[in-house]
Amino acid sequence: MPSDNLKSYLNLHLIVFIWGFTAILGALITIDADFLVWYRMLFAAIFLGCFLLLKKIPFQVSFSAVLKLVSVGLLIALHWITFFESIKVATVSITLSVFSLGAFIASILEPIFYGRKVLWYEVFFGLVIIAGLALILQVEINYLHGMLLALISIILGVVFTLFNGKLIEHHEPSVIAFYEFLAGFVFITIYFVCNGSFSVDFFVLTPKNWALILLLSSICTAYAFTASVKVMRRLSPYTVMLTTNLEPVYGIILAYFIIGGKEKMSTEFYIGAFIIVVTVILNGVFKHYKDKVS
Repeated sequence: MPSDNLKSYLNLHLIVFIWGFTAILGALITIDADFLVWYRMLFAAIFLGCFLLLKKIPFQVSFSAVLKLVSVGLLIALHWITFFESIKVATVSITLSVFSLGAFIASILEPIFYGRKVLWYEVFFGLVIIAGLALILQVEINYLHGMLLALISIILGVVFTLFNGKLIEHHEPSVIAFYEFLAGFVFITIYFVCNGSFSVDFFVLTPKNWALILLLSSICTAYAFTASVKVMRRLSPYTVMLTTNLEPVYGIILAYFIIGGKEKMSTEFYIGAFIIVVTVILNGVFKHYKDKVS
């Protein structure tokens, strides 16, 4: 592998590791999930706006594109709110194990979205993943609410990713992210104003929470997004997809060692999580060789 590709591959692992760490930050930050997402989207938009100015990337997009970006921004906001709420009512490990369903959900929604046929092996691997989740649910039934929130979150995540897959064909990725984060921030702000959520206490956070929120919005959001786009220009989609599947692994391991306590699951949970992760990876391997043959 050429040195540039090796560097990109290592950078990709760092990005996936950062994405796994995002869930840890969500568990460590002690404010409500919707407040957390408001701060995250605000600061991420600011950081991306500064990036666009420094790189002299134009902000201009068509009015029709703005409408699409605003809609996707709402989906991202709801995705993140349900994601962090799932972590707070369940655990990081539970949430990330459900997020492993993302590849299966994408295999169902993508044919509908792009007009291609459903692949039998994707459905088969999806059923195996569901069996792994059933094993987890059997022993971790107390976290059913959190698992349902995580399921809603990953469905929203797949949907906005599919929309972005089309938007990215015509617009700079960092511009897309800037408008989506800004739109999500505006949506949540309007909700808070109508709900009377804003108060002096809303803006009074502990130094720890401020530090973690800034870390979340800068490194784990603004940086990770722009860096992932750069990496994808050098590595094949298969390599990117296969490596991204390690996010739940990184997140669950980090949660075990950093948070401990309720993150220490039963043996059956780890068996179920192992089945899910291995199945997702096998799905990627099968798809790669299937494409080669065809």
